Amino acid sequence: MNKKAKVLTVILAIVMIISLIGCSQEEVPSDTPIKIGIIQYNAHGALDAARMGFIDALKDNGYEDGGKIAIDYQNAQADAANLSTIGDRFVSNKVDLVLAIATPAAQSIAGKTTEIPILGTAITDYVDARLVDSNEVPGGNVSGTTDMNPIKEQIDLMLRLAPDTKTVGFLYTSNEDNSIFQIRHAKAAVEALGLSHVEVTVSNSNEVQQATQSIIDKVDAIYIPTDNIFASAMPIVYGVTAESKTPVICAETGMVLSGGLATLGINYYDLGYQTGLMAIRIIEGSGEPASMAIEAASEFDYVINGTVAEEIGMDIPDDLKEYVVEAE
Repeated sequence: MNKKAKVLTVILAIVMIISLIGCSQEEVPSDTPIKIGIIQYNAHGALDAARMGFIDALKDNGYEDGGKIAIDYQNAQADAANLSTIGDRFVSNKVDLVLAIATPAAQSIAGKTTEIPILGTAITDYVDARLVDSNEVPGGNVSGTTDMNPIKEQIDLMLRLAPDTKTVGFLYTSNEDNSIFQIRHAKAAVEALGLSHVEVTVSNSNEVQQATQSIIDKVDAIYIPTDNIFASAMPIVYGVTAESKTPVICAETGMVLSGGLATLGINYYDLGYQTGLMAIRIIEGSGEPASMAIEAASEFDYVINGTVAEEIGMDIPDDLKEYVVEAE
C-alpha cells in the first residue's frame, strides 16, 4: 500500500469513528427528563403536604413533571412489602434521584442502593434511624430534612392549656423509630417538670381505639408525636378523647385538624419545599448527599382546634386565641 493510500485509509477510519460517536449521541437525546422516584410511607395530611412542597419547589425552579423531570410517585400504604417492591422498581428503572417520605420509606430504599442519591423528609433523626453517619456530614447517599419538633415547648403548651395536669399520657407506634425517638425526649421534658407519665403503644391502626380507651382514665392530658399510624387515625382518637374531655397535644398541624387540641409544630409543606431546594442542588451538580448536612425547619406554627377546645370545655389564654382555627 502506497503512502497516499495509507493516508486515505486513516482519514476514512476517523470519519467512521466520528460518525459512530454522532449516532451514539443521537440514541440518548440530551433532553431526556431526569427521573425522580417518590416513595411515600402512607397517605395522611403531613406526608401529602411534604410531597406537594417538594414538587412545587422543583416546579418553581424550572423542573416541572413532564418537562425536565419525570416523577414516579408510589404510596406504600404503610406496608413493608410494598416499600420493598417500590424500592426494587426504582433501582431497576435507574431513577436519578429518590425522595423518601417518612422514616420507614427512607430505611427501605436506603437498603436497596448506595448509588442513587436519596433525600428524605418527615424523618425525625437520621442518625437514630441509621440512615447517615452524622447529621452534619451524612457520608453516604442519603441526606434530607428533619421534622424534629420543639418537644419541650409542646409540653409547655400542654401545661398552658391544661395547667392542672399531673400525669401525661403518651400514645405512639412501637416500631416507628421516629416516634420512639420523640417519646424519649418527651419523657425527659415531662420528668424535668416533676410530672408523671403513662405510655401505651400500638403496632397497627386496628389497635388505636383500644389503646386510647385504655389510657384516658390514667392521665390528665395526652401527647402524640409525629407518628404515621396515629396521624392517619386521629379521628379515632378524637372519638374517644372528646367524650372523656381529655386534651390531646399533637406534634403537627394535620393531626390537630383531624381531632387533636393543639400543637406548636412544623409546616410540612414548607419542609417538603426545603427538601426540593436540596434536590435542585443535586440535580445541578452543586451538592451531593454525602456532604449535604441534614436541614431543619427554622419556624414552627401554633395551631389550636377551636371546635375541640369548645367540646372539651377548654379556655384558651388570650395571647393564644389568634391561633384558634375552626376545624370542620
